Amino acid sequence: MLTARWHLKPGLPLETTRVAKHNRQLNANSFETGWCKFVINPGRKMETQIEQNIRSVQSRIADAATACGRSPEDVTLLAISKTFPVESISQAAAAGLSKFGENRVQEAEGKILHFRERSEFEWHLVGHLQSNKARRAAELFDVIQSLDSIRLAVKLNQECLEIGKRLSILLQVDLGQEETKFGADPERLREIIERLSLHEGLRLDGLMTIPPFFEDPEQVRPYYVRLRELRDELESEQTGCLGRKHLSMGMSHDFEVAIREGATIVRIGTSIFGSRHYG
Repeated sequence: MLTARWHLKPGLPLETTRVAKHNRQLNANSFETGWCKFVINPGRKMETQIEQNIRSVQSRIADAATACGRSPEDVTLLAISKTFPVESISQAAAAGLSKFGENRVQEAEGKILHFRERSEFEWHLVGHLQSNKARRAAELFDVIQSLDSIRLAVKLNQECLEIGKRLSILLQVDLGQEETKFGADPERLREIIERLSLHEGLRLDGLMTIPPFFEDPEQVRPYYVRLRELRDELESEQTGCLGRKHLSMGMSHDFEVAIREGATIVRIGTSIFGSRHYG
């Protein structure tokens, strides 16, 4: 019997015991427990599949950035942890990640509170935000990437002023015109940005988009090109209006294309944590 005890982070022990009825041998150098797959590399510490995935994604980010003359350090890897438990987030943190994205305020709250002592963690809301959840979102998150209307901006600003917080936000832009997705009309960006400049509780730091899904990542490229063009146009008209000038675009199946078109934040879930199981 092989017993391995590995502490991911203080206070979060993970113990696995290799028992035939509970674990499954995969090959000579790996086995799968009821919680996750472990990969054993001779001469190196035992690592989880999530850690291995992260190293692969980071390598692909570096290759994509280098290929277009950019520095890999210019691209932030945001791990989308929606639907995954705190154990998965702990494994990602053990691999060096500290920025996590969630879709829903209610689901995120438990996770954020669980890691409240991890001051280095940065939490992003990437899903649609309803006005009635603005207060809790303002309290919990460091960045809200899904601002899509003046009405929501007014509500968020009010809540931020009341709690004494200046919140970083990205303006979600609807480039695909899909009924199932949210975002501001590109034609209204200038109006929204002008209004945002009056809100002291909010700091606009860039743009975000969720394009239509295509099996061929190259078909997504025009949407990423357009978001970059919009950012550059807005900045040329009013320098500094987009703060850090972020472009949040690109997910597991197309992030390399997004990086080549200027992405500064890529939102990666499946390629890190695996397939999601909704239920």
